[in-house]
Amino acid sequence: MSHTRTQTTADSVLLASGGLDSTTLAYELRATGGTTIPVFVDYGQHCRNTELAGLRSLLPPELNAQLVILDVADVYSGCPSRLITPANLWTDRVTAEDLYLPYRSLLLMSVGAAYAQAHGIAVLYAAFINSNHAHEIDCSTEFFGRLAAVLDQYGGVEVRLPYRDLTKLDVLTRALQLGVPVASTFSCQASPDVPCGACPNCVDRLSAIAGIFRAEE
Repeated sequence: MSHTRTQTTADSVLLASGGLDSTTLAYELRATGGTTIPVFVDYGQHCRNTELAGLRSLLPPELNAQLVILDVADVYSGCPSRLITPANLWTDRVTAEDLYLPYRSLLLMSVGAAYAQAHGIAVLYAAFINSNHAHEIDCSTEFFGRLAAVLDQYGGVEVRLPYRDLTKLDVLTRALQLGVPVASTFSCQASPDVPCGACPNCVDRLSAIAGIFRAEE
């Protein structure tokens, strides 16, 4: 089946959140000389404003000028997931299961692929790493492999997950090599404003930083 594409000068679309992983990938794609459109998906996450402000400050000027914001927040309106409804970190006990958001990865990938195809772009990048603390059913290697096959076969969008087999330490090492402003990245799952230091994303981040210091000793 053939697909009619609109003309574009971009080589790829990147799902960008202002977190360490996607920001590092943005810098890496920039270093290759290609043209990438960063896409920020507003799915109603409580940290949306913090993520977006950080992303705008982190992206190099030429990428910032291309930033696209897509709003699908109504999908999760009223959802009890702590990614949507923030916890009171002084009183609430938050578990990994509380951070589960139904089909979050599927939604992000589908929106990114739809945007890519609609604008005649053949490649979608995402910076998912080898971590799944909340045990999402759509965050396994098998799932991503099957989804990539569907998006390619039924739409012609090639999904690339270059960090899928990497750890947070691996990504942090790349970030430092690329000059990414790591301290300004934000990926806390439990707090909308200040990293809590205790959610799975924060623990991964702190462990990676500790790993860098151990390697330098």
